[in-house]
Amino acid sequence: MRKADVVSNIAEKTGIPKVDILVTLETFFKEVKTSLIEGEPVFVRGFGSFILKKRAAKIGRNIKKNIAVEIPEHHIPAFKPAKEFVQEVKTATKPKS
Repeated sequence: MRKADVVSNIAEKTGIPKVDILVTLETFFKEVKTSLIEGEPVFVRGFGSFILKKRAAKIGRNIKKNIAVEIPEHHIPAFKPAKEFVQEVKTATKPKS
């Protein structure tokens, strides 16, 4: 399912115009990004948490040039689903493959 499909489904279920839903969805994404950039996680009760995970510094290898490259410590965004969300997905019917 793509973002356009999500917007269409919400518009059908709520009767809100697609443009308004798209603006709301884009604003939500922007706020999540901004919060994570500032180092603040976003918690959505019953859905999950958008958090930052810390990756330790390590030595990587460039196989073509046969040299070691130092990869500095950095943070990556991650999503941790809520227990209710995970349980609901587990008990639902099997997804399409």
